[in-house]
Amino acid sequence: MDVAAMMDELAEAMEDGGREDSACFRTEPLTHLLERRLDWDRRAEPARQSFAPQGGALGDHSVVILHAKVAQKSYGNEKRFFCPPPCVYIGGNIWRLMHDLLRAGTCGPDGGVRGYMCVDSAAQTHSDAYKLNFETLPNTTGMLACAKSLFISDADKRKHFRLQLGLFLDANGERQEVGSFHSRLIKVISKPSQKRQSMKNADLCISACSRIALFNRLRSQTVSTRYLAVEGGAFVASARRWTAFTITLVEEHRAEHQGDFVLSEGFVCYGSVVQLVCTESGLTLPPMVIRKVNKQHAILCVDEPVSQLHKCALEMRDTPQAFLAVSNDAIVLHQATWSPRESGRVLLNDGSCWTVTGAEVVEFAFRPGHDSFAARIRMPVTPFPNVTGLELNGGGHVATLEVEGENLGPHLQVCFGQQRADTIFKSIKSLVCVVPDVCALHGGGVRCGALTVPITLRRLCDGVLYSTAFSFTYTPEPERLPPPINEGARSTRGRDGAPPEDDALLESIHHEFTRTNFHLFMQP
Repeated sequence: MDVAAMMDELAEAMEDGGREDSACFRTEPLTHLLERRLDWDRRAEPARQSFAPQGGALGDHSVVILHAKVAQKSYGNEKRFFCPPPCVYIGGNIWRLMHDLLRAGTCGPDGGVRGYMCVDSAAQTHSDAYKLNFETLPNTTGMLACAKSLFISDADKRKHFRLQLGLFLDANGERQEVGSFHSRLIKVISKPSQKRQSMKNADLCISACSRIALFNRLRSQTVSTRYLAVEGGAFVASARRWTAFTITLVEEHRAEHQGDFVLSEGFVCYGSVVQLVCTESGLTLPPMVIRKVNKQHAILCVDEPVSQLHKCALEMRDTPQAFLAVSNDAIVLHQATWSPRESGRVLLNDGSCWTVTGAEVVEFAFRPGHDSFAARIRMPVTPFPNVTGLELNGGGHVATLEVEGENLGPHLQVCFGQQRADTIFKSIKSLVCVVPDVCALHGGGVRCGALTVPITLRRLCDGVLYSTAFSFTYTPEPERLPPPINEGARSTRGRDGAPPEDDALLESIHHEFTRTNFHLFMQP
C-alpha cells in the first residue's frame, strides 16, 4: 500500500472515530510535594503562556519547537551538546493516527512520521542531521521527540543561528515532505559569563515574565542531568523531557484586597522573590528567593542580575534555608546549613544547585483544506507565513486591512473567520484585503453586539489555513437620534412628513457607512 492510499484510509478513519476533543498536555493542580504538604496549587493566570499543541480538533495541526536561548560553542574535538536539548511537539489527531496507520501497514517498523533536525546551513543531507524518534505522549494526541546530540563547533563563526526541522511521512521507502520549520535565533556563547551584567548585555539577562528552563547535573556528568518538569500533575526531575516555566517577579508584600501576590517587571536579580509557572499546565511553584551559587554555597547577599547558564538555588520564601532539590527522579526540599567558615552563606548539596537558561517556543499551527486528504499532504505546508502586524484603513464598506509579515505571497488569501476576503498581493511582506461586511459573517442575519473573528491565511491551491495571533472585532456604534429638521428642510418632505426616496437612500447609506467601528488586537 503506497502513502497516498494509506492517507485516504486515514481520512476515513479520522471521519469515523477521531472527533473527540483533546486537552493536550493538561495536568491536575498539584497540592503537595512528596511528604511535605505545601499550598502551591494556585495558578498564576496573568503570567500563563501556553505553548503546548492544542490540536484536539481533527483539522488542527501544530508543530512546536522548544529550545534554549543560548548554546555553548564546542572547541576542537569536544561536543558540547545543547542543554536542554531542543524538543519537537506535534499535536493533533492526524499525527498519531497517521503514525499508527503507517507503522501498522506494509511500511514496517521504520515507517510513520519522521523528523530531522540540524543547525541551519550546516547540514545538506539527512545523514548529517539528527534523526528524531517520535514517541506518543500518554493521554494526549500529541507526540514528542528530542534532539539530544546537536552541537555547534568552533568552525562556525556565527554569533547567532537557527535550528532547522524537517518533517516527513515515510512508508515503503516513499517519503513525502510535510514541511521545513525553523526555530528562533539562538545566541552562541563560549561559556557562562561571570561578570555583572549590564544593559549592554541585556540579551544575556533573565527577564521577568520570560520563559526559562532549569536542570541539575551531578558532578558535571552528562548522564546524570535531570530537568525540572511537570508530568502527571506533579513536579518531577526528568531525564527524558523538560518543561518551560514562566519566571515572574513577586513583590514582598501581598495585595491589600485580593490576598494575592503583586507581579512586577524588569530583570530577575539574585535575592528577588520569584514564582515559576508551568507554561503547559499553569501549575505554580510557591514563592521562592533565587540565590547565586558559588562552590556549593548559596550566597545570600548578592543582588546582581541572573545571567544565562548561571548556577542558582531556589529557597522557599516562607521556609528559610529550605531549597528546591533533586533526589533521583523526585523534587524534594533540602534543608541547608549555615557555612561554618563564611557568614552570609549556606552549604548546599549537589541536588540543590540548578542551572538556569532562557527558553524559546515557536509554534506553527495550520489546518488542511477541504479537498482530498492525499493531495493536501503531498504539498509541503512551508514556507510558513508569519503575520507580525495589521493596519486598518478607511471604514464602513470601503475599509481595507493591510497584513504585514514574512513569507507572504500571491498564493495566500486573508480570511475573517470562515469568510474569505478579496486580497491583493503587494510584496512578500504585505497583503491588502477588503474588510468583509459583517452581515456576510452572520449569513445575512441581523447583528447584535460586537463580533470577534480570527484572522487566518488560506493557501489558494489546496485550501490549507494558517493560523495567526491576530483577531478582528466588529463593534457597532450606539444608535444615533436623527438631527432636528429646520424649516427649510421641511419643504422637501412629502405630505406625511417622510423624506423623499432619494433622501432616504442617502441616509441609509450614510448610516451603514458610519455604524461600525473596527478594532484589531493580538490574542494573548
